[in-house]
Amino acid sequence: MNNIIPALFVALAVSLLITPWVRKAAIKIGAMDLPDHRKVHKGIMPRMGGLAVFLAFVAAVLLTQELDRKLIGLLIGGLLIVSLGILDDTRGLSAKVKLVGQIAAAAAVIPFGVQVEFITNPISGELLQLGYLGVPVTIFWIISVTNAVNLIDGLDGLAGGTSLIAALTIAAVTWRQATHIGGDGMEVAALALILAFAILGFLKYNFYPAKIFLGDTGSMFLGFTLGTMAIMGVAKTATAISIIVPIVILGIPLMDVFFAILRRYQSHRPIFQPDKEHLHHRLMALGLSHKQTVLAIYGVSLVLGISAFLLTVLTTSQAVMLLFILTVTIIVLANKIGVIGSTQGFQQRSSKM
Repeated sequence: MNNIIPALFVALAVSLLITPWVRKAAIKIGAMDLPDHRKVHKGIMPRMGGLAVFLAFVAAVLLTQELDRKLIGLLIGGLLIVSLGILDDTRGLSAKVKLVGQIAAAAAVIPFGVQVEFITNPISGELLQLGYLGVPVTIFWIISVTNAVNLIDGLDGLAGGTSLIAALTIAAVTWRQATHIGGDGMEVAALALILAFAILGFLKYNFYPAKIFLGDTGSMFLGFTLGTMAIMGVAKTATAISIIVPIVILGIPLMDVFFAILRRYQSHRPIFQPDKEHLHHRLMALGLSHKQTVLAIYGVSLVLGISAFLLTVLTTSQAVMLLFILTVTIIVLANKIGVIGSTQGFQQRSSKM
């Protein structure tokens, strides 16, 4: 981790200093988030704040880190996804256009050596080489994480804070892998820490009550970068649970998307139809305040982050037991809160509490 302290200082300082400028620019060009029946905020709010996170991250990387092929690929893909986000925040893009843009950004990292090359069987530990299938698997993973983080960006500081925790977890996991196994873990750990500090500076303006939103510019950039870093570091190890660790690290956004798809399927609604039954909506419906809801989800993210780190320390049998406990706990709590079932079912459960 060469130059990590200066890198973190640059990321934090640039984020703190440039976010107010980005806010003024968003207002000037009309990148504004209007309230509607699905959104929690009541007033018009500038968005596109993720541009500040991106600029802080890039500035710290270019000034302090040595560029290699994979890092160049990450920066190019990040630039593409941020450009897509800016267009969406200022002009509004259709879902199809956004998906095509996300595919292009995800595909851009592959020629630079960022690709899922194998999957480890968590039971036998046997490696399954993907070959050409690695390309669609890589694109699918990056797009899934990109959209998952984008969908949880519904409360002040929610997507930013959960992404910060995920970045710190990636840093811890890749650092441990590098010290015990070797590989590129130290470089990825440094990048994850830089991203975390860029987010931290932005959260000063984004935590409740927010002065600016991440917008699609920020939520897609964070999802894209976290998904790509997971491939660069966590998914490169051949341990039995390597396929599970990235999923646990990004558990909150991925589970929220999974449960959204499940409940819409159960209620015979279009899978991509928006609703107000996401985790943060349900917690607020249970009586938690805006700030309490965000902090509660931070807490769950922290538990998942610690669990992901433990998975790299425990034996395979112990890791399987931990995963079983996590899975059962998550399903029970999700059903009780109401993120799995329909709104009607949730209302019936709430009346009995």
